[in-house]
Amino acid sequence: MIVGLDYAQTSLENALNEFKREVFGRTDLVLHTADIARNKNGFERLKDPTFRAFFYEKLNAMMRDLEFSVVACAIRKNTHLAKKGLGAIDPYMLSLDILVERFCLDLGSRENSGMIIAEKRDPVLDRELEIARLNLKVKGTRYVSAKDINNRMTGLNLRSKSENIAGLQLADLVVSPIGRHLLKKVDKEDWRIIDSKFRRSRNGEISGFGLVVLPK
Repeated sequence: MIVGLDYAQTSLENALNEFKREVFGRTDLVLHTADIARNKNGFERLKDPTFRAFFYEKLNAMMRDLEFSVVACAIRKNTHLAKKGLGAIDPYMLSLDILVERFCLDLGSRENSGMIIAEKRDPVLDRELEIARLNLKVKGTRYVSAKDINNRMTGLNLRSKSENIAGLQLADLVVSPIGRHLLKKVDKEDWRIIDSKFRRSRNGEISGFGLVVLPK
């Protein structure tokens, strides 16, 4: 999810807190797709169909009104492994390459203008992400040189889910609609909202610009 820093720290955070107050009467609840789907860790009221409908109505309205763009990379891991065999690039590294590349292209030539804030997972995955970032700093990507990445990116910041960061929570909500769509499941309103937020080419094309699915 690409969003301006000032906007993320003001309008976005205020909108999320307003949503939480209206729906749950509190702002310390961290939105997490897995907890929402399973009605747990503060989301037990979602077992009630009427409340669940109210929740999604308000959530979709908020997501629709917020100003952000989406860049996503989906990797069909079994196909990727079958196609590349032992030479298959780790999906973590491959997806980060794609996301950083599109982000840098979106930033243009502005130096020190972009930072990636990612959610901490576990020590192994966090270390893999850090290794992938270092690899980008040294080798670059197919379309963006290491020099340009280093000039445009100020760094990678891993933050915990418990820190209640608005941008991380909204990024989490963006993932499932994309996954459902690519798995040919029934699209819901959240997919239509995300579809309208994808980074696009000048001609309005999403594929390769805002959504990259590998292997091609």
